[in-house]
Amino acid sequence: MRGIGWAALALLALGGCSMGAGEADGPVLATDGVTDAMLAAGNGDEWLTYGGDYAEQRFSPLKQITVANVGELGLAWSADLDTARGQEATPLMHDGVLYISTAWSMVKAYDAKTGALKWAYDPEVPRSKLVEVCCDAVNRGVALYGDKLYVATLDGRLVALDQKTGKVLWDKLTIPEGSQMAITGAPRIVKGMVVIGSAGAEYFTRGYLAAFDAQSGKELWRFYTVPGDPSKGFENEAMEKAAKTWSGDWWKRGGGGTVWDSITYDPQGDLIYFGTANAEPWNPAHRNTEGAGDSLYTASIVAVKPDTGEYVWHFQETPEDRWDFDSNQQITVTDLTIDGKQRRVVMHAPKNGFFYVLDAATGKFISGKPFVDGINWASGLDPVTGKPKVNPEAKYEVTGKPFVGVPGAVGAHSWSPMSYSPTTGLVYIPTNNTPQYYMGDPDWEPGTTGFQIGLDVSGGNFPADKPTRDAIKAGLNGALVAFDPIAGKVKWKVQQTSPTNGGTLATAGNLVFQGTSTGQFKAYTADTGKELWSFATQTGVLAAPMTYAIDGEQYVAVLVGWGGVWDVSAGKLGGGITPNVSRLLVFKLGASGSLPPLKPTPALVLDPPAPAGTPQQVALGEKLYSNSCSVCHGVSAVAGALNPDLRHSSTLGKKDLWQQVVHDGLLADNGMVAWKGQFSRDQIEAIRLYVLKRANEDKALEK
Repeated sequence: MRGIGWAALALLALGGCSMGAGEADGPVLATDGVTDAMLAAGNGDEWLTYGGDYAEQRFSPLKQITVANVGELGLAWSADLDTARGQEATPLMHDGVLYISTAWSMVKAYDAKTGALKWAYDPEVPRSKLVEVCCDAVNRGVALYGDKLYVATLDGRLVALDQKTGKVLWDKLTIPEGSQMAITGAPRIVKGMVVIGSAGAEYFTRGYLAAFDAQSGKELWRFYTVPGDPSKGFENEAMEKAAKTWSGDWWKRGGGGTVWDSITYDPQGDLIYFGTANAEPWNPAHRNTEGAGDSLYTASIVAVKPDTGEYVWHFQETPEDRWDFDSNQQITVTDLTIDGKQRRVVMHAPKNGFFYVLDAATGKFISGKPFVDGINWASGLDPVTGKPKVNPEAKYEVTGKPFVGVPGAVGAHSWSPMSYSPTTGLVYIPTNNTPQYYMGDPDWEPGTTGFQIGLDVSGGNFPADKPTRDAIKAGLNGALVAFDPIAGKVKWKVQQTSPTNGGTLATAGNLVFQGTSTGQFKAYTADTGKELWSFATQTGVLAAPMTYAIDGEQYVAVLVGWGGVWDVSAGKLGGGITPNVSRLLVFKLGASGSLPPLKPTPALVLDPPAPAGTPQQVALGEKLYSNSCSVCHGVSAVAGALNPDLRHSSTLGKKDLWQQVVHDGLLADNGMVAWKGQFSRDQIEAIRLYVLKRANEDKALEK
């Protein structure tokens, strides 16, 4: 799913067939604690599921905090977190307890009124797993049901904890043993089941959505999103039909289509809707080797029956995806009056830049309009079918030429949750403007470690020229967009200086809350977008806020802590870089708390050894670094705030030690695993020589 190579600038798989043995009557529904009725109601005082309620609207009916008094909002309490990675979770609140997950899939429970820590849980995810995660060691949240809490871990487990104590009740591996899959998303509860997918569509993986009995952890069904090996037969008719949209031996490379975030249940239609990721490899020339194909069900919304996982409908937003245009962004359900008739719809703002409104029962296309400017991969959507009109220049594997795409792989809108206010009728979307350099690599061969996408993105590196870099940075930004789904137009927009800002929360107080990547937590009027209040968070905000009430007082809570894809991939050259200070912040009216002073970050001085190597070695190193190493260590070898900057590495001038780290995996326990299955020693030496060149270029720029 994510961007590298930034523009001139980035065993039971039933396939949805039946319940598990002994589960003929279905899972046992919770009658105490958090029940299905409570999850559906979203009563306002509590925040019981990731999106606020089943509809994933992220709208709260609470209105003690309004446009008239939001300026009186202050910090009630805060809690420092014991992980210095990106924080992306939405807290949940039930029965006076605030539950969060943090990076590395850790869980903490706090007294929601005072901030006192009640318990903490660490699943002890191996740090070496980081190489199989595209975009930081993040986790987006937990689920509550009955007396249990559920967290899905980065290394692919689903864990049930006791809500009161944090005691482990069961722990189940959900991804295939030894696979390169991971889990970053929040589980959802549907009719006594815990529903979860996985991440990993940059690796050789086969996407799926699976349901597990909430009481026992027993797997009940699994719906695959792409077809498997035809010689082994297909799990269901949906997979047989999908196979006709692939060609060659696609199954040997997994196919992608992972369900790494969006899962929405609509009790009214009794359907689960979920989004799927990009096809794998990104470059169609390396997956549909016998001709073009839509590669179902990647880059799609799919609807299945919750009791069995049986396919109902799909809508593919980006057929034959080659740009990493995941459709894993939040899916929101509501009723809209369209052409004088009320219709049950799903609304979606995926990475490709078009806002879709679909019939919730059938998936029929209703409308699709741009919610960002500058889209150049397609000229628009067919007004009847919704199929994109793809620009020929965007098919880089056909033209053999580079394509600078807008949106880029980070997406016009990525995982950062949007919100919908039934009061204003507007959807509040965190948007990005991050062009992407795409170029097919005809010489690509499948490897074993890191991204496997079939591209050569080295042409998108930033030149060692400060004016040019500054100009590129100025073109990388974001915006908070208020979109009218009926009119298909942007109602208002707040421009932001950098991309990948936080998710949004809408409230009945005519407010929209959002954090920014530059370290502010803000409140706007929901109808006009006027900024009313701001709090300095000392770090970038990626997560979405939530709100709850105790004893008649309304609180607003948000996790802060810079990280995620923009930090690890774009690095400092992408702009918007802030320190990582991971905290939970909780606000209420009249509070006057403050944060401790931000500790200064010592500046690193570039002092590399002299350049070495032949031009051919350095050129090879640039290609290899750009297509593999930049995913963690930053474009053009300039890292962000989280991962080591290799230009400053003590191994840079020590050829043998560099080999021990990169080839042999000397630092595997710290996340830097061995790359000997991907690169030869000569190739690893070429990467070192390229980084050495870059370090010397940047040292010269500092003079």
